[in-house]
Amino acid sequence: MKKKNYSETQIVAILKQYEGGREAMDVCREYGISKATLFNWRKKYSGMEAAQLKELKALQDENRRLKQMYAELSLDYKLAKDIIEKKL
Repeated sequence: MKKKNYSETQIVAILKQYEGGREAMDVCREYGISKATLFNWRKKYSGMEAAQLKELKALQDENRRLKQMYAELSLDYKLAKDIIEKKL
């Protein structure tokens, strides 16, 4: 069976249907997902709106860029330290 990929906004819409009173099995059957997937999504995205998702995505992207910058600077520092130690 082909794995379906849902975007975060689609996941939030699915969760809103579930939280709106629909049965978990009905929602799972309609979208072709398992109950475990639905509850994992609920744990991760519960109570979020589209604007909050955009902000979360932006923060995750910024965090990724900052980690990459730190790794590059750390490597540069280590190289510079090794060069200085060799000269002494």
